[in-house]
Amino acid sequence: MSLLSRYQFSIKPQEALLIVITMFWGGTFLAVQYAVTLSDPFFFVGLRFATAALAVGLLSWRRLGGLTRLELKAGVVIGMAIAFGYSLQTWGLQSISSSKSAFITAMYVPLVPLLQWLCLGRMPGLMSCIGIALAFIGLMLLAGPEGNVLALGAGELITLAGALAIAAEIILISAWAGKVDVRRVTVVQLATASLVAFTMMVPAGESVPSFSPGLLAVALGLGIFSAIIQVVMNWAQRSVSPTRATVIYTGEPVWAGIFGRMAGERLPMLALLGAAFIIAGVLVSELKFKKKKALSPVTEEAENKCTAQE
Repeated sequence: MSLLSRYQFSIKPQEALLIVITMFWGGTFLAVQYAVTLSDPFFFVGLRFATAALAVGLLSWRRLGGLTRLELKAGVVIGMAIAFGYSLQTWGLQSISSSKSAFITAMYVPLVPLLQWLCLGRMPGLMSCIGIALAFIGLMLLAGPEGNVLALGAGELITLAGALAIAAEIILISAWAGKVDVRRVTVVQLATASLVAFTMMVPAGESVPSFSPGLLAVALGLGIFSAIIQVVMNWAQRSVSPTRATVIYTGEPVWAGIFGRMAGERLPMLALLGAAFIIAGVLVSELKFKKKKALSPVTEEAENKCTAQE
């Protein structure tokens, strides 16, 4: 029995679709960075998620009548986390490159077990701790002007706070998973995110920008795309394991870096090393040790014969 016959490389249609979604997802960082040259961050995030809520609502309007109090509560709380996560990420893009923003945002994966420990008392495992350490080393290398170590600027800190909010969103989604209708909760989430972002315009001193075809096109495009992403993820992850999905999502900052380089962005070598550490931290944090099952005498004898034949 050859080694190739034992291990086969295969991709499910759901996984292939997640890869395509992740590739386009990476390109949204450049689109958002363009949008913040035409609009303040909170207004843009509000417009983006208002479009997304409208798109999902039109597809799910027949099911909205069954909205429960639990679904309303879950949608509002998760929507607030979404609003702060994306608003802070958009705000940070005013002062840092889209490539750097994408890699810092990817830190939400190793931050999830850290938040679970701090908020829920669930001690992270060994691989999660190693992943957190690798990701923070990467952050230090990636951050700062020209990639200087231990030089976190305002843009990096704001984006990191956004990653924390996204990590909180994941924990909250897990807390209500299986207890609510996905479509109804998604509509409430997106509508809440939009309302919170619009409300934050007041304390932030933002005003409604003058009409711009470019801003409207980006907001509508990203809004519809956000709705598609949510629906595809909810559908695909029914048959794709969380670990495998996370590995696929790790490609998001990589694609963002590729698109950023095509647009003329250049990260220094130290920053690229930091990006590699963050990706390693994301992957390592999702690894789990599996205990080796004891083989029965019949199974063990069969494996020995197979090895001898090779």
